[in-house]
Amino acid sequence: MYFAALLARTEDGWEASDTELDDVETLSDLTDLARDASVDEDTVLVYIEQEDAWFGVVRVDGEEDPRIYVSDASAAARSSYGEILLTDELLGREPGAEDEIAALEELVDLDGTEDGEPEVSEEAAVDGRSDPAADDDIPLDAVPAGPLGDLGLLADFGLSEKELLTLRTDALVEITDALGAAEVMESVR
Repeated sequence: MYFAALLARTEDGWEASDTELDDVETLSDLTDLARDASVDEDTVLVYIEQEDAWFGVVRVDGEEDPRIYVSDASAAARSSYGEILLTDELLGREPGAEDEIAALEELVDLDGTEDGEPEVSEEAAVDGRSDPAADDDIPLDAVPAGPLGDLGLLADFGLSEKELLTLRTDALVEITDALGAAEVMESVR
């Protein structure tokens, strides 16, 4: 189960609204959604959580690039909403590299196996194993477990890097308490 909310900073404090992400397919879509909720190009926070698995915060300040924090990148990678937040830049990959590799593999048989033949590593072949699932190799594009992103995302609002790292299942409560927005968020949750 997912929950998503927008917190827009105004002259009078924070305004909160829950939001549907059905039409959001990219980080750009999410950033546009946040900017539409902005008052005078002030800060907007987008909070997304998958119950007991992970949460993410996207901070949009006017026309600046969004800043992102994800509590557990590997859990988020298994989620369609989490994938939106896990950009190539956040993961330290060259933009589009994954797409280029996939396209090349389609054009050329880079793994050295015949069509329909299972891929077996050298180690597995020497050991007599033929089950590719038995191979312990970790994919090069694996997403790291644990927190990822901008730890200072909420520091100027009173939530330090260390505090952000300790947040787990009640993250939204802790974040909105630090922002002074707990009451307005409670009205939409």
